[in-house]
Amino acid sequence: MTGITCALLGASGGNTGPYSASYLVIAGGGSGGSATTNTGTGGGGAGGYLSGTATLTGGTTYTVTVGAGGASPASAANGNNGSNSSALSQTATGGGGGSGVGTASTGGSGGGGYGTFASGTTSGAAGTSGQGFAGGGGQNSSVDPEAQCGGGGGGASAVGTSSSGTGASGGAGLASSITGTSVTRAGGGGGGRRLNTAGAGGAGGGGAGGGGNTSTGLGAGGVAGTTNTGGGGGGAGTGAGAQRAGKRNRSVSAIPAILWRSVGGY
Repeated sequence: MTGITCALLGASGGNTGPYSASYLVIAGGGSGGSATTNTGTGGGGAGGYLSGTATLTGGTTYTVTVGAGGASPASAANGNNGSNSSALSQTATGGGGGSGVGTASTGGSGGGGYGTFASGTTSGAAGTSGQGFAGGGGQNSSVDPEAQCGGGGGGASAVGTSSSGTGASGGAGLASSITGTSVTRAGGGGGGRRLNTAGAGGAGGGGAGGGGNTSTGLGAGGVAGTTNTGGGGGGAGTGAGAQRAGKRNRSVSAIPAILWRSVGGY
């Protein structure tokens, strides 16, 4: 999305400003991981979150790029990172993909680690300083399938959680009133759980993790994050073995409208 100009933002009568604009730039969220058996995969990290004010000049064209969310994995794999968003010389980094079979990915907020049939933990990935937080570690177990839990993806205001007794939640996002109404965005995706209830998505659009059914042994895919929030997608729970995939999310697609509503002359 390009070609946003100050004429659209309120310059009139030959007045070239300068103008003060409040901005909110959020990147695409990462998707949760995918696995085939004995695993709760990590939730996707939220897209990087940047807010502040900038000075604009009438008649100048300002380019705005809105990053997409990371695509769901097509096979047993880590989740995919979201794409960067940029405006007014600010670049928000796409959220990190959750872990499915390997190391979780760093991003604006980091993806969560996976939990599988092993011992110890699997680390979540780091977020980007000033944009988001790390994903939670996955919990492994060689004796209890319900303790095989993926970590929650990081959010804009908090790390993703790590839990072996219940599902691991995604990190919370941040609230902004840039549109005139307070809205929380950029929450991390919940971690998947091999069996039983998985982690909730973080406040701000994070998708919930999928949990395998304890009665049937069937797995469950993660839930996609809420559209236009930059939240991460939820991880998956494999149950007895069928491949399950985490889901994706998109970034905020209304950035130009947000900028238009925020501009005023000095």
